[in-house]
Amino acid sequence: MEKRVTNGQAWWLRLLTLSFAAAVSLTAGIAFLDLVGGNRPVLIDWVRTILLVLTGFWLVWGGTIGLLGALSPAPRAPKKRPMPQGKTAILVPIYNEDPLETFSRIAAMNRQIVARGFASQFHFAILSDTTSLEVAAEEASEFERLIVEPEAPGRIFYRRRERNVGRKAGNIEDFIARSGGAYDYALILDADSLMEADTILTMAQRMDDDPRLGLLQSVPVVIGARTLFGRMMAYSSAYFSKYFSRGAAMMQGEDGPYWGHNAIVRVRAFASCCGLPVLSGKPPYGGHILSHDYVEAALLARGGWKVEVDPELGGSFEQGPENLIEYAKRDRRWCQGNLQHRRLIAAPGLKFWSRFTFVQGIMAYLASPLWLLLLAASLIASVLPDSGGERWGVTPWLIGIGVLTTLLLPKIAIAIRGALDGNNRRFGNWRIIPSVLGEIILSTIIAPVLLAFQSRAVFQILFGFDGGWPATERDARAVSLNTAFAASWWIVVTAIGAIAFMAFVGPAFLPWLLPVAAPALAAPLVIWATSRGGDSPVSQWLFSVPSERAPSPIITEANAILSSWRATEPVLMSGRVETGVHAPA
Repeated sequence: MEKRVTNGQAWWLRLLTLSFAAAVSLTAGIAFLDLVGGNRPVLIDWVRTILLVLTGFWLVWGGTIGLLGALSPAPRAPKKRPMPQGKTAILVPIYNEDPLETFSRIAAMNRQIVARGFASQFHFAILSDTTSLEVAAEEASEFERLIVEPEAPGRIFYRRRERNVGRKAGNIEDFIARSGGAYDYALILDADSLMEADTILTMAQRMDDDPRLGLLQSVPVVIGARTLFGRMMAYSSAYFSKYFSRGAAMMQGEDGPYWGHNAIVRVRAFASCCGLPVLSGKPPYGGHILSHDYVEAALLARGGWKVEVDPELGGSFEQGPENLIEYAKRDRRWCQGNLQHRRLIAAPGLKFWSRFTFVQGIMAYLASPLWLLLLAASLIASVLPDSGGERWGVTPWLIGIGVLTTLLLPKIAIAIRGALDGNNRRFGNWRIIPSVLGEIILSTIIAPVLLAFQSRAVFQILFGFDGGWPATERDARAVSLNTAFAASWWIVVTAIGAIAFMAFVGPAFLPWLLPVAAPALAAPLVIWATSRGGDSPVSQWLFSVPSERAPSPIITEANAILSSWRATEPVLMSGRVETGVHAPA
């Protein structure tokens, strides 16, 4: 995005959007209190009103970001730039991943970089924190394939830490401390990341052009989905995320986010600012910081460096969870990491927006149990005397209409904007309406299940349970019905209890409970069904994305290399791999 929002403009946008979200949520709260409490509200009425205002604020805030992105002017085409001057290390931290898939992606990126003629400016460093000896042996074997790729010797390095202190953040810090002095920039990827060489080149050139730019974050798009859940996530990522990210970028200005991967950092800035503390006490609140990326972005901003996100870069990809259980497992780690940030909100020297980002990240998870508390309080209020129960009948429908409007309005605006700027053509113009409707319906069915998983995660952390850092099973797809039931039986029991309670004490209010309780009651079926169906004609037609309709060259290259490598047995060349190898210091 060549024309970027200044910090002064970002402040005005922040003030306007925060004021709008506050005004809408407070107005809704006052109207709600008047409707259910009348002139004599009781305690339960005040509790519900406060919960509605809190949850409504963050809901409106998120919707406003999407609307802002949909209504913002189209960015100008980027200028052509010369060869990047700085030297970049492309870092790929791995932790018990599938080496074949990860290394084939690295090979694809390397081939493109070599073909562009700037191989000397870009090195790869594979930073293994793998704890499984079997997987470590596979990594060493696959590195033998990688080291014979074009111009790989002296440019592609592999090392494995025996002790993964600090997890991913510690892995990156270890490289920066040992070898960072050899490089100007570091492009940080995940094991499932994939980026076009032209995107990598552009990001390095942007760092050359702006000596104050400390971090530039791309907006990765989910690719490779093979289940119904994965396809829905991929479609949402490809179709909606650019506009939501565009709106967020306008408000963030130079105090933008870092999502831990598919981003380039200035090594000098990162080394001087981003040493992470070990929080006192035991996990889940103490120990190493799990959501390190938000903290590193805040530390860079505190150090006077620009932190920017550019949704217009393109050519940035990642894989996503293929079923709800894997999504919930990853989400549990993020939840614990975000709730840790409550101890950092008051850290000295941080910018206001960095502190607000911490609060926003915390509320992204606290909102789920707050919605459940609002639901529980409303169930109680419906049968309590003097609680406005007799006036409660119309209220849930008004709340539902308000929530749906807030959620749907940005998506409708994005669909209209896509028709105006030509984006819809990439997805098939005549598919947009059924595809967006399909995404809305499926996400609505899934939402109560995700809300339950997130609420459980919050309560587990509040009660002191540490979720740790489980390895991601990126290839996990179909879930058996038994596995789905084992993971969600407690959601079913909770739904049965809520339905039985309402049927017994207030059957007139049961209809407004069912839209939430019914998907929760069917949680095992929802998990099981959405972990399948990705190859069905309906799923492929509804959730067709550009990465499948017209694959990016890097996707085609990576798939071809992976197929070729899978067709051949690994050939070990003893003595080639040294687990202590680092890029030259």
